[in-house]
Amino acid sequence: MQNETAMSAKRLTLALCAAGVIGGAVGAVAVNHNNATAAAEAAAAAGAPVAAQAAAPAVPVPATAAPVAGNPAATGLPDFTKIVSHNGPAVVNVRVVGSTKVAQRQMPQFDEDDPFFEFFRRFQPQQPRGNGGGREVVIGAGSGFIVSPDGVILTNAHVVRDADEVTVKLQDRREYRAKVLGSDPKTDVAVLKVDAKNLPTVPVGNSRSLQVGEWVLAIGSPYGLESSVTAGVVSAKGRNIDTNGVQFIQTDVAVNPGNSGGPLFNTRGEVVGINSQIYSQTGGYQGLSFAIPIDVAVRIKDQIVATGKVQHAKLGIGLQDVGQDFADSFKLDSPDGALVRSVERGSAAEKAGLKSGDVIRKVNGQPIVSGGDLSAIVSIAKPGDRVALDVWRDGKIIQVNATLANANDKPERANRDSLAGLDKGAKLGLSLRPLDPMERRQSGIASGLLVEDAGGPAQVAGIQPGDVLLSVNGKPVNSVEQVRDVVGKSSKSVALLIQRGDDKIFIPVRIG
Repeated sequence: MQNETAMSAKRLTLALCAAGVIGGAVGAVAVNHNNATAAAEAAAAAGAPVAAQAAAPAVPVPATAAPVAGNPAATGLPDFTKIVSHNGPAVVNVRVVGSTKVAQRQMPQFDEDDPFFEFFRRFQPQQPRGNGGGREVVIGAGSGFIVSPDGVILTNAHVVRDADEVTVKLQDRREYRAKVLGSDPKTDVAVLKVDAKNLPTVPVGNSRSLQVGEWVLAIGSPYGLESSVTAGVVSAKGRNIDTNGVQFIQTDVAVNPGNSGGPLFNTRGEVVGINSQIYSQTGGYQGLSFAIPIDVAVRIKDQIVATGKVQHAKLGIGLQDVGQDFADSFKLDSPDGALVRSVERGSAAEKAGLKSGDVIRKVNGQPIVSGGDLSAIVSIAKPGDRVALDVWRDGKIIQVNATLANANDKPERANRDSLAGLDKGAKLGLSLRPLDPMERRQSGIASGLLVEDAGGPAQVAGIQPGDVLLSVNGKPVNSVEQVRDVVGKSSKSVALLIQRGDDKIFIPVRIG
């Protein structure tokens, strides 16, 4: 006992990080710097992503939590016992056996008399079995939940990635071999199927009606500890923590490796999300956990059950958020919208007439506050769907209609021919010259101005020698005179479209 008490915090952290790791991905893993790929190895290395999701039909379970208006002291806490008793039997433990390449994984080593020896023996991946093939067998665990009585189960794609064998264990200790019907790495949702009937199910709610501050409950298997219950509140909605267009539900519910794929319930006992990721610098819970909205998961599940695959829509544009500097540059009344920085050649966006420098303010009448809002709408649409865009261009709103393409289609190279150059001026601190013929051939840029030197406001903004300046405030420019003209009409800041290598980016430069 004394040895356990004296165990350092550092070694405890190591233990928590390594628990629940599985071949390609494990239960709820930590996500650091918005990385949402959720690899099992990352859990041991602090800062790995984790994911989870859920969906299903059933009967809502009432929970007791009726606050008294105007009397905070009389506000009662919700009673989650009925939710757990009714829905707990439909939450499953997912065990995965697979293989992975032997990487430079450094797992802590303990003597048999070390207090953590048994902990790691149970939870760390198995070591290579000497097959000489450069691969090792690994065992991992996550969570999931049953959404139909005939054995359809939702979990995370990263939980079953590279799995050779998947076993599902119910709360009543029944076990079934599960088949992976399909998975979608983009949203991190996977659908499993077991051969059984009359299984318990969870009711599916509506994540759109979820309110910030609302109580929520998670059930899962953190570190292999099955049927663990944790509770908290919704901290925020619409969090864009990766580039896949999913707007996560942020909570302060304790989620750890092994919780991935488990359900997030509201106080009515309805699943509103799939516990997916945590932000952590240690690999363990630090107060920030994220769940995939159940609305997204259900759409993915329906496609997988019907066709065995998932199709995502694509508009074909590169986006940036609109900050105050951009709002000043484009004369917007507020820093809202999605700024188009590039348009793929042959894409739905190009066919619809969108251009670099456009600011998309609404989609189908829904306001767009940031680029993530637009990505989220497109990500849950289907190829062939039509969208109506309110676009700010040249100081006014125009209507643009686009038919979304299939994200699986191979994109063409971004359109570089319709844009041109930049300028030099004392206000910007740039020294520019036109591209020579060889530079145009090598870069693939038809026209533009090469930045030979950057100082003053341009240097502060991050513009570098070697950048190619393509437009100012959304207006293509081919000469220094054009740039001076646009900059001369601006009072506070200008938005410069920069080509840097293969990337295009808008950079705001304050001049006032």
